[in-house]
Amino acid sequence: MFGNWMKTSILMAGIVALFGAVGAAIGGQQGMVLALLFGGATNLWAYWFSDKMVLRMYRAKQVDATSSPYLYNIVRDLAGRAGLPMPKVYIIEEQQPNAFATGRNPENAAVAATTGIIQMLSERELRGVMAHELAHVKHRDILISTISATVAGAISMLAQFGLFFGGRDDDRPNPIVAIAMMILAPLAGMLIQMAISRTREFGADRGGAEISGDPNALADALTKIDAYARGIPMHTAEEHPETAQMMIMNPLSGGGLRGLFSTHPSTEERVARLRAMA
Repeated sequence: MFGNWMKTSILMAGIVALFGAVGAAIGGQQGMVLALLFGGATNLWAYWFSDKMVLRMYRAKQVDATSSPYLYNIVRDLAGRAGLPMPKVYIIEEQQPNAFATGRNPENAAVAATTGIIQMLSERELRGVMAHELAHVKHRDILISTISATVAGAISMLAQFGLFFGGRDDDRPNPIVAIAMMILAPLAGMLIQMAISRTREFGADRGGAEISGDPNALADALTKIDAYARGIPMHTAEEHPETAQMMIMNPLSGGGLRGLFSTHPSTEERVARLRAMA
């Protein structure tokens, strides 16, 4: 727990510093001060509201034991096995098989699954997937994941703002610098996410296998998801690629630069580790 709080604090401090660097490149000292204030406010907002924003972005619908007993009861049973409070449960109307967890802490957590993954997987495999998401909750990965997704989008917006307003007056930096920052700031945000996500996915796979008691179930699910997800686009993820690192499987098509910034380990390596556990 302490390690994740430390990582979250370092990430948030780095984000504020990055905002300041972008602001300085765009508008000198005044731009840096304004960007630092904006970065601090963005961090504060992201801590309290980023989970709700992501769920709204994906048009997720909250369900309960009455509206979706199948998924809800799976999550309730696994949360009990993991010793976690019951999270809120959401369903996303998307054919691509995928799932994610979000929230500030285990007491304010939510798990979401697409209709595609519910329809595609067997109950045993779906239990493996939802156990993986609950492992993210238990390990407290969800705060840093959701904040990084939200703030990476804000960094991109700030850098694009610099393209239009940077370097127009003599007292401002060279416009080439502003354009460079427009390119490098989103790149830095994506690299932050990549550094976070690769290691934590292995940890959630292992934790999920322990919660479900069936490592092969998650391995089978990952194999099946990987085979189908690539051919089924998820339009919201394509429009907001900064959220891709939250998913159990990379939802992006991989075209263009996106393939250079995959936030997930290879499926083959994940499956091999799970098979070894079994």
